[in-house]
Amino acid sequence: QLQLVESGGGLVQPGRSLRLSCAASGFTLDYFTVGWFRQAPGEEREGVSCISKRGDSTIYADSVKGRFTMSRDNARNTVYLQMDNLKPEDTAFYHCAADNLLPCDYLMASVNEYDYWGQGTQVTVSS
Repeated sequence: QLQLVESGGGLVQPGRSLRLSCAASGFTLDYFTVGWFRQAPGEEREGVSCISKRGDSTIYADSVKGRFTMSRDNARNTVYLQMDNLKPEDTAFYHCAADNLLPCDYLMASVNEYDYWGQGTQVTVSS
């Protein structure tokens, strides 16, 4: 069974950090472009970041650029999202997703096109 499982969400104060993890099972992430997207209540899904299959290219949304860092560890079949200097507007449900064919620049604008999604993890930034 192909599965992505996110972890690491929680409640933090503004300015603090969190690291999200996304572990894949049932398939090998090496062959997939992987991204993170988020959705806040009443809002549309927003692409947050995306990393190429080899990890040599990463794209970020303007709203998180300079604060979030995405990485992948293919040996562990896991991707990560390091989120620093968190802001209240980062509050959302965060999902990781994987796609076998489409490139990051397309997926960032079309998150619904990912082949596989995880169930997500809640991130709440509040004082």
